[in-house]
Amino acid sequence: MRAFLLIFLTIYACMHAFFFMRVRILVPSQWPFHAAFIVFLALMVLAPMGTRLLEQAGFDGAARTTGYVGYFWMAFLFLSFCALVLAGLIDIACRLVNALTSAGIPSLSGRAPIAGLLIFIALVCVYGYFEAENIRVERVVITTDKLPETVEHLRIVQISDVHLGLIVRSERLAKIVDVVRKENPDILVSTGDLLDGSADHLEGISKLFESVHPPLGKFAVTGNHEFYAGIDHSIASTHQFGFTLLRGEHTTVGGVLNVVGVDDPSVGHLPDESTILSGTANGLFTLLLKHRPETPDTSLGLFDLQLSGHTHKGQIFPFSFVTGRVYPRQSGLSSPGRGSMLYTSRGTGTWGPPIRVLSPPEVTVIELVRKNKAE
Repeated sequence: MRAFLLIFLTIYACMHAFFFMRVRILVPSQWPFHAAFIVFLALMVLAPMGTRLLEQAGFDGAARTTGYVGYFWMAFLFLSFCALVLAGLIDIACRLVNALTSAGIPSLSGRAPIAGLLIFIALVCVYGYFEAENIRVERVVITTDKLPETVEHLRIVQISDVHLGLIVRSERLAKIVDVVRKENPDILVSTGDLLDGSADHLEGISKLFESVHPPLGKFAVTGNHEFYAGIDHSIASTHQFGFTLLRGEHTTVGGVLNVVGVDDPSVGHLPDESTILSGTANGLFTLLLKHRPETPDTSLGLFDLQLSGHTHKGQIFPFSFVTGRVYPRQSGLSSPGRGSMLYTSRGTGTWGPPIRVLSPPEVTVIELVRKNKAE
């Protein structure tokens, strides 16, 4: 964790330094203005860490205020950094063209272009805030011959990466639960990162989850943020919310469906996944709940459908190019092989900035349909 923090702070500080070099043209040249700007940027570099420290110390109000300011700035800085890098590359190309020809293409490094670019980025952030509030329902239909003859169809509803904590609170969860209730699931699953900090200050969370009564139950697995928040606390909260937490184990629900759940690798040592899956060889449809969209070759063919999250599909474009390099199957339905399928959710909440750009939040509805009915 310390190594991760050091790498994060180094990269984040370098992004702020680049931002300062590109936009200082907009700051009055007198030293007090430049000094104030540098102090502000330094505080923003430390804001994410400061938010966590304030939360751990019990200063909920201060932590939430710092979190909103720091995380909104994080989104603005990331988008500005990408836009300024692109503008810089275009500017270099234009200068080369001007040097070789008499085109006279204007520079993008002046006050007006930089100011216009930052205003545009601010508007994108406003749009991203409203996109993060607009929960989409994604529907997937899967035909299978592994449902009992008495079951024509089965509805699985997936939430993922809700990140309940300082930013995502009861008001946001109420909207999510309302969408889930309207879909009338047979089974509700959470594929990790349900929590992103202490749930002690989140009044009404348990009552909201209690309002959902799937006949086959509610199941969850851990994500990396359950371990960041404290695994004992996360386990207790997940159970309090009415979920059965599966940690390297499997169960058969209602004689209809096998459900397998495995821990996130953040736990450290993991039991062999293929061994756990081998215990479900009873001819029923096997649903694997796993936070990260990773499918080892040894597991393929031992499950029918894996539900995952974790990637947020980048959450803020163009970060999806980064997450896509790490997790090529970062969104939607895919077929990794041997008859196994994988669905990766974009996530239902937000991590850090309460903003999404070209990656709207989702509640996923998977309809399992008995094959002979579909035919």
